[in-house]
Amino acid sequence: MGRTELDALARDVARVESVRAVKDVQRVYAHLGQFGRWDEMAALFAEGGEVRWGGETVTGRAAIRGWLAARAGATDGRTPGTLHTELIDEPLVNLSADGRTARARWMSMRFLGDGQGTARIEGGLYENSYVVEGGRWRIARLHYHPQFEGDYRDGWTNVGGQDLPVVGKHFTPDEAGRPIPPPVGDPPASGATAAELAERIARLNDEDAVRNLQHAYGYYVDRRMWTDVVDLFVPDGVVTIAGVGEHIGRAGVRRAMERMGPEGLGYGQLNERPIFDVVVEVLPGGREARCRGIELGLLGDATRGEGWWEFSVICARLVKDGGLWRIKELSLTPLLRADYAEGWGAGGTTAWDGEVPEFLDPAPRGCSPGAATGVDPADLRRRLGRSAAYDGVENVSSAYGYYLDDFEWTEMAAIFATRGHKQSPFAGYYVGRDRIAGAAGANWGPTPQRRGAISFHWRIQPVIHVSHDGRSANLRTRLFQPRTSKDPAGTPTRFYMGGLHSGMYPNDQAVLEDGRWRLWSLTIDEHYFSTPDWESGWAGAKPRPEGEPPPPSRLLTVYPPDIPLTALGRRMEGFRGGTGTTVEWPDILPMWFHYRNPVSGRTPEHFWPDCVPCEQAPETRMTAHGYQRPPTGPEIDGVELPEREQAVDGGG
Repeated sequence: MGRTELDALARDVARVESVRAVKDVQRVYAHLGQFGRWDEMAALFAEGGEVRWGGETVTGRAAIRGWLAARAGATDGRTPGTLHTELIDEPLVNLSADGRTARARWMSMRFLGDGQGTARIEGGLYENSYVVEGGRWRIARLHYHPQFEGDYRDGWTNVGGQDLPVVGKHFTPDEAGRPIPPPVGDPPASGATAAELAERIARLNDEDAVRNLQHAYGYYVDRRMWTDVVDLFVPDGVVTIAGVGEHIGRAGVRRAMERMGPEGLGYGQLNERPIFDVVVEVLPGGREARCRGIELGLLGDATRGEGWWEFSVICARLVKDGGLWRIKELSLTPLLRADYAEGWGAGGTTAWDGEVPEFLDPAPRGCSPGAATGVDPADLRRRLGRSAAYDGVENVSSAYGYYLDDFEWTEMAAIFATRGHKQSPFAGYYVGRDRIAGAAGANWGPTPQRRGAISFHWRIQPVIHVSHDGRSANLRTRLFQPRTSKDPAGTPTRFYMGGLHSGMYPNDQAVLEDGRWRLWSLTIDEHYFSTPDWESGWAGAKPRPEGEPPPPSRLLTVYPPDIPLTALGRRMEGFRGGTGTTVEWPDILPMWFHYRNPVSGRTPEHFWPDCVPCEQAPETRMTAHGYQRPPTGPEIDGVELPEREQAVDGGG
């Protein structure tokens, strides 16, 4: 590999690393804020960094530090019983052409409590700017746009009780699918060797695998799939729960999990534990890794009308074994648990002793030179392309949520591939951009300038499996859905009443088309739980009266789908508008997976490895249009391993 080629590759590696570093800076900001670490948070800003918060502007690190502390007040999270948890997720990052600045859009939701009776919830979004300063990525401008807020007792409404404007986006549909634009000019001299670049690329690939594994763990926990959870651990794995103790080995891991209940969910049981803001650090040598995130527990038993909140830190140490990552140690630090009816204003209950789990440092990614030999330049570029694909797919996934939130149908349709297809809830699939936009407009009307109510579509906790050639991907994300209205919680605008709802996008796909990532297929399975009213929460849901099925989608008559849900057999069984008897919370909908267990290869009960309409309409397969089908089980470098022997039962 010649010097010029090496320098060009080094520049491209650094640009992918930069997108990761921007995300990490913002995630660490959320981690630090949970414990009132104002000095460290201010240090994440550039020297002349700025905060714009609604109508306020604060400039400079010292002023930002003071503003953070003053705004938090007694809800700083540093004392057991107080709460200062901000969830910042659904990143959409765009790097500048010169690679020195970046912009990103994020969703935000803050849970605040002083332990003395005050509890609040706030939500909004960020349009932030970042810059390289002193060799590190830093926040140049943190620009928050508040959307809703309220005391816990009464629930939240739109900020000021007013219509909400559409917040301008820093990206176009084309830019959403290309987080890293083409570079400008000749690459600078890097001095990097092929071996060094090979290790940096391997680290990026490993980050993707570790993130997928941590997120997959979370989905198994949701459904109390303990056998699959145990499969993710090494045989002598450890689960440590603060205030409880260690659980060692397969049997110990299972016992730790069973503290949440036995395997499987029964009628009315909720064990939803979405994971936010995961930071991954692959250690030098590429054999060990660490990760850290925030876990939100949405728990309950509707048969007893009981619900709970839980706020925790989740950390893990992982090891690579036979080319696959496995969990060696999992640490859970529950900070606060609160009864839904009471909220966390009085401090809830906690076994947390005040010890803060170690933070991870989003420092520039390094390497230990000389680890790779005999590298192939073309193969290095292919491997780098697979990690660039991970970020491109996450970007276009987030763009879908942002355009959907704002009813921007033309832009939403533009992020789909030319022959892409999208499910419209409770109706069916529409093929091609014109049909996708047409269905949305027919169902919801034209794009408004201001909104009296919004249903937000956070697409979080991605599990992204990229093909070997880096041109296609399978994608799973969670729908985390806060809704807000300008009307108080007690008024009858029930659909947009402030509250939380949940679903899954389990079978989405994306392809690289004309140099940009586009959605190929999109499916929404909903709702896994819903909040009928703020006062009783998700545990207050009641079964629909017998003989009163939910109404059909109006699209079936005004704009019929190309592929109706009723044509899709068992895959749509139980889902509203699908086949069989409709299943609604507090009953338990099936949870589908596009992948087998990423370690053991265990096949889940509900396994659908390709796009949902593919069996009914083979022409909708990505493979019919020149794309590889991504791996759907244990894989190395995008190549699915031969069927592996099933892991021993987690009880052994």
